[in-house]
Amino acid sequence: MPAEDIKQFVKKKYGEAALRAASGNAGCCADTAAGSCDPVSSNLYGISETADLPREAVSASLGCGNPTALAQLQPGEIVLDLGSGGGIDVLLSAKRVGPTGKAYGLDMTDEMLDLARENQRRAGVGNVEFLKGEMENVPLPDNSVDVIISNCVINLSADKDRVLAEAFRVLRPGGRLAVSDVVARGAVPPEVRRNMELWIGCIAGALDENVYRDKLIRAGFEEVGIEPTRVFRAEDARDFLTEAGLDLETINASIDGKFASAFIRARKPGRSPA
Repeated sequence: MPAEDIKQFVKKKYGEAALRAASGNAGCCADTAAGSCDPVSSNLYGISETADLPREAVSASLGCGNPTALAQLQPGEIVLDLGSGGGIDVLLSAKRVGPTGKAYGLDMTDEMLDLARENQRRAGVGNVEFLKGEMENVPLPDNSVDVIISNCVINLSADKDRVLAEAFRVLRPGGRLAVSDVVARGAVPPEVRRNMELWIGCIAGALDENVYRDKLIRAGFEEVGIEPTRVFRAEDARDFLTEAGLDLETINASIDGKFASAFIRARKPGRSPA
């Protein structure tokens, strides 16, 4: 599919997800016409993490991991969340970096930005700023953030090389990339790649884990690590795959265990600022 078509499809679906969350309906990665959720997005945050957050921020979470917890954020750091959605990871990051730090959220969808800003208001968090833009063209200057996080969003981009190049550009020397994403572990059937609903399900756009590593290195990153956090079984996604028009019995052997959520770490070369 042309890159612009993918972008508009993603924007439409995530805008719809934001409106559902704002109206009180729970969201999930791969929300389909029948309203069921795939196994990617369930049980990612502890109750202690979300207890003080607006319900809408939690219900709008469409991620596949908990990068804020894994990124080892420190007080005073500046964090950027690529594809920040309803703002859950931005709000959690803001608490971790404290009043001397700052958390930016970047999203291209107006409905998500409206929801995120309302969630920020309700949470009473001041060290947060939500920006409208695309992760292929981040509206921040070079060398301006300490940590980049993202939660199951980079896989949705049709130009992942550009996303990683932008991440490298805005990170300060010594800065960290710490993202959760879905990766493929071997060959993926063409019918999965072709199914656009699965882009929203965080599966069809997933890179092979070795390809992901190579792209990070080519972008200039070092200390690259990819750690699977949840391996998906075909049976777990039976309803989701059926709603997407795929016959589980036919494709089971070719997809079972071929996708996983992973925590992806990398560092921009150079000395971290004091």
